[in-house]
Amino acid sequence: MNNIDERAVLRRHGFTFSKAMGQNFLINPAVCPRMAALCGANEHTGVLEIGPGAGTLTRELAQVAAKVVAIELDERLLPVLDETLAGLGNVTVVQGDILQLDLPALLRERFGDMPVVVCANLPYYITSPVVMHLLESRLFTKLTIMVQLEAAQRLCAPMGSRACGAITAAVEYYCSEAKLLFKVSRGSFLPPPNVDSAVLQLVPREEITMDVAVLRLVRAAFGQRRKTAVNAISAGLGLEKSRVVAAMQRAGLGETARAENITLEQYAQLWIELQ
Repeated sequence: MNNIDERAVLRRHGFTFSKAMGQNFLINPAVCPRMAALCGANEHTGVLEIGPGAGTLTRELAQVAAKVVAIELDERLLPVLDETLAGLGNVTVVQGDILQLDLPALLRERFGDMPVVVCANLPYYITSPVVMHLLESRLFTKLTIMVQLEAAQRLCAPMGSRACGAITAAVEYYCSEAKLLFKVSRGSFLPPPNVDSAVLQLVPREEITMDVAVLRLVRAAFGQRRKTAVNAISAGLGLEKSRVVAAMQRAGLGETARAENITLEQYAQLWIELQ
């Protein structure tokens, strides 16, 4: 595959980076092939990429997947991608907002019955909304995403650890596996951000048996993290504190437990006890 000078292409098109869109384009020539190799794509698989930037990762994905669809919000990048992705017949760029697109319709139209994985360098400011949107869709067999290092550690943290949060519980709810694959230095991006990044991989569960309402309880518990889980849940769900205390006791949890000390299974039992 021919090397392309992304900086030169961007300059030629007069492109300027938008802080509001969190634009930090991945340009490290060693990182993109590694992501493409690990994302689970092959000649029978489609890949959905979100935020292709200048197309560096997109070109690598085109080498391993049957088809690549890249979703780009910034219309200014469309002529840039026309140039950097020229000649790649298995790549389609769709202009739009991943959070607003009809994903089931998009996948049916672009991929048919083909299994689809996600591989993307996500803007930091929308990491959680995009991850939740993708997991809730239940449409993908694997998600390989690059995010801020701290966010990656939170997404992959075990429930009950200090690093966990509401998003951690959601990942455990929807995924059978969540692992940090490798770290990426800030110098791998144009322009370089102020933090390092990491690539992580999420494998969605084939079947979910837990009530999705449990995640409402988790969000309430983490909504006021400085408080005990009893007080946070009482305030977050508008429940009498005595009712929450009694439910906590029946679930085998202490009244002083905090959100990060409770496992997903314990939240599920607590939800049952609150009914």
